[in-house]
Amino acid sequence: MRRKLVAGNWKMNGSADSIRGLLQGIREGAADVAAVELAVFPPFVYLGLVEQQLSGTAIGWGTQNLSEHASGAYTGEVAGPMLQDFRCKYVIVGHSERRTLYGESDQIVARKFAAARKVGIDPILCVGETLEEREQGVTEAVVERQLKAVLDLEGIGAFVDAVIAYEPVWAIGTGRTATSVQAQEVHAFIRAKLAALDPAVAGKTRILYGGSMKAANAGELLAQPDIDGGLIGGASLEAKEFLAIAKAGC
Repeated sequence: MRRKLVAGNWKMNGSADSIRGLLQGIREGAADVAAVELAVFPPFVYLGLVEQQLSGTAIGWGTQNLSEHASGAYTGEVAGPMLQDFRCKYVIVGHSERRTLYGESDQIVARKFAAARKVGIDPILCVGETLEEREQGVTEAVVERQLKAVLDLEGIGAFVDAVIAYEPVWAIGTGRTATSVQAQEVHAFIRAKLAALDPAVAGKTRILYGGSMKAANAGELLAQPDIDGGLIGGASLEAKEFLAIAKAGC
């Protein structure tokens, strides 16, 4: 049985003081949601603080991005081997904001996925369609294309330890949420694509929902057979709300 994962993507938010308070609240409530795995994703500059605050707990941590390169003259980038120094368990790759705002292609995302795996960090691969693409009826084609870029480069075996996050772009930060039926349909489609290559891997791969999940709708979403957790944005900045989402998955 796949253990649910609730991951908090803090995006470009927080300060040293607010993060200490947030992590204290999460630590204090983590025992009540022990059946669910928790992980947080701070901005790079707070990674050391998060490691310090969470060392010795069952809560994981990682980053929101990494370079496809291991080192070199890439000003402003952060490489996988550097993340190893902070004992990161996960790294998010291909988030819709990276794809749309910073022009990351499917191929760049695939190379970042590979770079994470090369240093033993589990990638969380984000896939999803825009509102225009959903209205055109090409959701599955878009998700399949994004998934295929990684499969072509790394193969199905790469998903043994990886995580996939389906994030309908039209439901991120908008307050809109895919219905549980809409979300389950895409999650099932993703798992079927993996199963066509290796049923065992497909059965183990966790697929998270990443479109404005909050405590009010988490129970219905997490009850779906192919939704294995959530990649949480704004709601992860409040310990009480973040823990309530995790509780819904217990």
